[in-house]
Amino acid sequence: RWQKIFMFPLWSKMAVFWNKMFLTIIVLLIVLFLDAIREVRKYSSVHVNEKAANVNSSAFDHIQMKLFRSQRNLYLSGFSLFLWLVLRRTITLLTQLAKEMTSHAALETQVNDATEAAKKYMAENERLQEALSGKGSGKKKESTEATQEKLKEELEHLKEELQKTSTALHKAKNEVAAVKKQSDSVRREYDHLMKEYERLQQSLNKAEDKKDL
Repeated sequence: RWQKIFMFPLWSKMAVFWNKMFLTIIVLLIVLFLDAIREVRKYSSVHVNEKAANVNSSAFDHIQMKLFRSQRNLYLSGFSLFLWLVLRRTITLLTQLAKEMTSHAALETQVNDATEAAKKYMAENERLQEALSGKGSGKKKESTEATQEKLKEELEHLKEELQKTSTALHKAKNEVAAVKKQSDSVRREYDHLMKEYERLQQSLNKAEDKKDL
């Protein structure tokens, strides 16, 4: 399903600019995150100084509001930066998984073809052995023996190819399993971060509501 989605012409056009777009957004999020840290440190120190100086309540509330907004921006930019990296990793794993599944299907087809060919040559070999045991002498017998030797060599060659293809298929299955495991791990981490983000967002909303009251 994901392979079909990524095969859309729109994605193929965007793939050319994907790395540039990713790096641009990463730089933008890092800048916003660092600016949020600066704002939090700035208004935290001002908040402490104003509180110690016992200024009027309106100025103190204004500083508190600025501090709250800077903290909110810090959480939002930090989570956005991390989730953007998780999204990039998830897309990479999905792409790798689609490629491995395609390779897996191709290897299975090769194994089936090699098996069918091996069965065909084995049946031909048995037929020639029966013909050789029933009748055969002189040049015909020599020709049959030569054909039989050739079939044996081709059969051995097909067996070797079948063994190589089976090994490659087993390796591809292991790679697909590893990619699926990584994808599941990333998905669980993403779900956990989303729950944590929702919890922090709710706490921030409650704090803002209390501030408004």
